[in-house]
Amino acid sequence: MWFPVLEILMLVLLAVAPAWFWGGPLWAALAACALLMWILLRQIWKIRRLELWLSQPDWRTELPWKGVWAEIAQRIQRQLRQNDKLLLTSEQRLQYFLQAIQASPNGVTLLDAEGRIEWCNATASNHLGLDPKRDVKQHIVHLLRDPVFSKYFAQGQHDAEVIIDGRSNSLIQAPKLSVQLHAYGEAQLLLLSRDITSVTLADAMRRDFVANVSHEIRTPLTVLSGFVETLQTIPLNEQERLNYLHLMSVQAARMQSLVADLLTLSQLEGSSPPGNHEQVPLPELMTQVAADAAALSAVLSGQEGDERGPVHVLNFDTQADWALLGVRSELFSAISNLVSNAVRYTPAGGTVHASWIRTPEGATFSVTDTGPGIAPEHLPRLSERFYRVDRSRSRETGGTGLGLAIAKHVVQRHGGELRIESQVGKGSTFMLFFPASRVVPLTD
Repeated sequence: MWFPVLEILMLVLLAVAPAWFWGGPLWAALAACALLMWILLRQIWKIRRLELWLSQPDWRTELPWKGVWAEIAQRIQRQLRQNDKLLLTSEQRLQYFLQAIQASPNGVTLLDAEGRIEWCNATASNHLGLDPKRDVKQHIVHLLRDPVFSKYFAQGQHDAEVIIDGRSNSLIQAPKLSVQLHAYGEAQLLLLSRDITSVTLADAMRRDFVANVSHEIRTPLTVLSGFVETLQTIPLNEQERLNYLHLMSVQAARMQSLVADLLTLSQLEGSSPPGNHEQVPLPELMTQVAADAAALSAVLSGQEGDERGPVHVLNFDTQADWALLGVRSELFSAISNLVSNAVRYTPAGGTVHASWIRTPEGATFSVTDTGPGIAPEHLPRLSERFYRVDRSRSRETGGTGLGLAIAKHVVQRHGGELRIESQVGKGSTFMLFFPASRVVPLTD
């Protein structure tokens, strides 16, 4: 600090002393002024040089300067380097933060104080139908035209979330979104959106399940209670009493079958997937399924005594020379449910054909009937619990409405899938596809 001042004083003294000696005080003063003017102009030139250097984009090069100006330039370079490091660190943190928000399964939309969009992640774009570039600075209410959201946005408080319909290309079912506004910064808003379609569907299925179970159990219980009250209050002869007891037994068996199917579904959903250690021979399994189908056909005929027998044409392939890896009880339940459904819904004299087909991709069990067929609108929901195309027909034949749900769970647990084909008036085909990893040669 003091060295430049001493340097200037020394230069002034060296210039003033000769002028004083040769020309007196006036010339000494003129010499001092000229020297100071030269020093001033030189400093102005150096300041201009520094200004030009600072205005250039490349400030990192070393400068051939000396003295205090070199020190100033070096300090500026050090400070700029530190600022660059801080800026780079901030940009990296910002990118990490934006990447984290982009990876979020929830939609995030940043709004300014007036409700205009500043930024949104990809999830919010899909949820709300926004364009991250085109819709910037657009008001959110103008783009998200939902009456529920518009009313919610206009409120002063946003303590709770609201449920709105999301954007979807499908006309069958629009996704359900939970959205909520959060204040942050200087009167800015954070709009969070969450897809709750699966939760909504699960809740609806739970309500339907409880309602269906209640309805299915209430009917036989009502019949049983009515018969019990009749037996207790009205004198009946022996034949009438036996008839009532038989009807009560039928209703009790129906409830028992329903409870058994519910327990089976619960066990399938709560247990771990089956392993590959148990081999299930298909010839033995199909022989038992065929015998059960013949017995069911005879029961549905309503015949008695020696005349009782199957009223359907049953064609079963019991010669499949391979085995499946899995749980025998589950596989038998799935296959027998498909066969029993075909028998129940095929009129007397109709045909039920069950067979196995082996392909390089795996094995397919198919059951084809000549029943009334199923309309296309019912096919996607057939495997739902208690879903019936014809409720009265199902109850008449003793069905619980859980057979296809059980079959679907079993085949999925074994790595396969349930496929359904049907035409109204021509019959239906139900197929269980098992992957090749579950199919092995039959061993003695």
